[in-house]
Amino acid sequence: MKYIASIDQGTTSTRCIIFNKQGEIVSVGQKEHEQIFPQAGWVEHNPEEIRQNTLEVIANARIKQNIGIPDILACGITNQRETAMVWNRKTGKPYYNAIVWQDTRVGKKVDELEKSIGSAWFKEKTGLPLATYFSGLKIQWILENVEGVREAAEKGEAIFGNMDTYTVWHLTGGIDGGLHLTDVTNASRTQLMNINTMEWEDEILEKLNIPKAMLPRIEPSSKVYGKIKSEPLRGVPLAGILGDQQAALVGQTCYAPGEAKNTYGTGCFMLMNTGTEAIPSKFGLLTTVAYQFDGQRVHYALEGSVAIAGALVQWLRDNLGIIKNSEDVQKLAESVDDNGGAYFVPAFSGLYAPHWNNNARGIIAGLTRYVNKGHIARAVLEATAYQTRDVLEAMEKDSGIEIKSLRVDGGMTVNELLMQFQSDIMDVEVIRPKMIETTALGAAYAAGMAVGFWKNFDDLTQNWGIDKTWESKMPSEKRDKYFKGWKKAIERSLDWED
Repeated sequence: MKYIASIDQGTTSTRCIIFNKQGEIVSVGQKEHEQIFPQAGWVEHNPEEIRQNTLEVIANARIKQNIGIPDILACGITNQRETAMVWNRKTGKPYYNAIVWQDTRVGKKVDELEKSIGSAWFKEKTGLPLATYFSGLKIQWILENVEGVREAAEKGEAIFGNMDTYTVWHLTGGIDGGLHLTDVTNASRTQLMNINTMEWEDEILEKLNIPKAMLPRIEPSSKVYGKIKSEPLRGVPLAGILGDQQAALVGQTCYAPGEAKNTYGTGCFMLMNTGTEAIPSKFGLLTTVAYQFDGQRVHYALEGSVAIAGALVQWLRDNLGIIKNSEDVQKLAESVDDNGGAYFVPAFSGLYAPHWNNNARGIIAGLTRYVNKGHIARAVLEATAYQTRDVLEAMEKDSGIEIKSLRVDGGMTVNELLMQFQSDIMDVEVIRPKMIETTALGAAYAAGMAVGFWKNFDDLTQNWGIDKTWESKMPSEKRDKYFKGWKKAIERSLDWED
């Protein structure tokens, strides 16, 4: 048997999943890493911890099923996007922790640029509005606030990467000739790459005062980049890189324009394939690169990003202690018939699509003496479904395509109450595939296609199968009433911060 390995460097953990030709999981290694909150709105990760964890999970995945290195034909990488870091090319040491995509420390800078240049200028070039979300301003913050980094960057010693680039660099040799590269999907999330040319945009680099020498080489998402030198996969071709949400689109086999998927993880991300045309959004979505296979044209997507989905369940568990384990939320929510009039807007780090309000903050609205912890648990789950409907409506307006079914994946899709409510509130069929680990699978597909393990998209599509489908059971008057309450709650969360 021959396999493909996939490294999934996520927001809360790093995994190595080994897949067979049918796209089935053969073995998994997983390890969580620390979430660091130095002050309100700041979120960081320790890159050294993640690097060590990556090597451990690869070794664990191989050991569990006694898989030899010669049995693995290629390795792909998928990663939390926009999480940015800068490290030294000669020592391999980070200058500062990785600044996570949810971090809001560059909020004032966003406001300044909004006034001086305007979001539209950035959006036209990169497909992205000004927001705290993307990597570019995080790099600028490190250059301006961490001693010695700017000087080192100008000498070509300090180099930047999102987590894909950092992982690739270390796996392919690190200080001993490590490859400094990224793929088009990750580059498209920096707000530094021109969405039409697939090259770093000099005008933006100049305005943000970021030395071009820091930036990695931009490559297709599926291509043999080189060989891995690290022990657990020594000699295996590294052949695929995709940002996590684009990887899920590939794993869900959404290769035709108009096909859409929604991934329920720490955040929630809906992507629709728009083919080889970049569609500018008028309704608060992002225009992003979907994927590029070697020798083929770039494919684009419209994306709606929601910052807090599964993270709200973790917050209920860790900050309030209302539940002991994340999976307990469904049982608690099922203890009541509805939300009791309570709505939870989880704008912990502002609101992303389609509102793009950095100054929004989390609120619970509609509280009465009647509301109990069951209603709160239900409001927590419903928040993800409401945010998804906001994105779906924007996507239909931008694309002119009515979405009749939505493919879903990610950890929260095991929550049947949430999936039924998702279908109810959108009046759309929700389809969960047999394989919900589509993010890791997408990176495996990219790597496997590059080495000929899978021959074409038809091979991949044949692997996709349906596990369960939900259809709406909610009367339209009830749906409208619920959604009206959500809209009122959203209005009250906007511009909470001055």
